[in-house]
Amino acid sequence: MTKFRPLHDRVLVRRVTAEEKSAGGIIIPDTAKEKPQEGEVVSVGAGARNEQGQIVALDVKAGDRILFGKWSGTEVKLDGEELLIMKESDIMGIVEKAA
Repeated sequence: MTKFRPLHDRVLVRRVTAEEKSAGGIIIPDTAKEKPQEGEVVSVGAGARNEQGQIVALDVKAGDRILFGKWSGTEVKLDGEELLIMKESDIMGIVEKAA
């Protein structure tokens, strides 16, 4: 894969594929599915500058599982893979696995 590092407070995200069957076992065609609002962080920028000019690191890191808004980000294609670039402020939270 091409190395890509977002700038500033932007994050590169890979959507997590949704389950293709409903709870009742009905297979859902691609045209009827909503795009998932959950993803995995691929890479992050260095951070945004605060009013003093210091770089403030992002709260998310590569490998984090996140939730984001339905219309968040810009879709891009890198090496044939569809990814999203969004600002960290578009991320609603990190999904943490239960212990």
